[in-house]
Amino acid sequence: MPVPPARLTADWARDVGSRLQLEPGDVQALPLARARARWPDYGQCVQAMSDWTGALGLHDILGSSDVALMACRGARYHHDGEQYGSAAFCNLFLSEDVGLEVHFAATGHRIPLARGTALIFDTGQPHAVVRRGRTRFDVADFEHDPDCTQVFLTWELPIEHAEVARALRIVFDVDPSTSLQADDEQIWRNGERVGVCPASGRWLNHR
Repeated sequence: MPVPPARLTADWARDVGSRLQLEPGDVQALPLARARARWPDYGQCVQAMSDWTGALGLHDILGSSDVALMACRGARYHHDGEQYGSAAFCNLFLSEDVGLEVHFAATGHRIPLARGTALIFDTGQPHAVVRRGRTRFDVADFEHDPDCTQVFLTWELPIEHAEVARALRIVFDVDPSTSLQADDEQIWRNGERVGVCPASGRWLNHR
């Protein structure tokens, strides 16, 4: 994956430090349209992701999916199922390796982050960006490190798309009686609505 231009990474650093004022654990959007205007290799990045997803059997899916540019200073454990329950996330990380990883608390999977790291995951899975090898999110790991920001592109893939479900090995177990009573997207486990402990990633009964 090509290194983003210096003036583009300087833009991102200014946005993170001044406009977004990212605190440890925050994940926020950066202006994608402005970045594309200063990013001659953007098309190459998208093509590389398209080639990769195509090799997984997800043919031509990125072109019809919403894409955003995001930044984080680590990320607390969370799931995105209450906002993006109908989607899987497809992420391409653009920053250099600074010793961070995505940790999926329920499955134990760890993905070390470096420029060019790509992953697709179910938004209902608890996950965080933590220091490599850690099992908890700790603000102190990010508080005094100005270089711990990660910038990444993210696409929203339709979770019910047959190729996406097959690639993630998702089997749908529809519960019409419960879903008809819900006013919003929710995560349920063992018959109860649940949330996630932001420090450990453990499932918690919803309050």
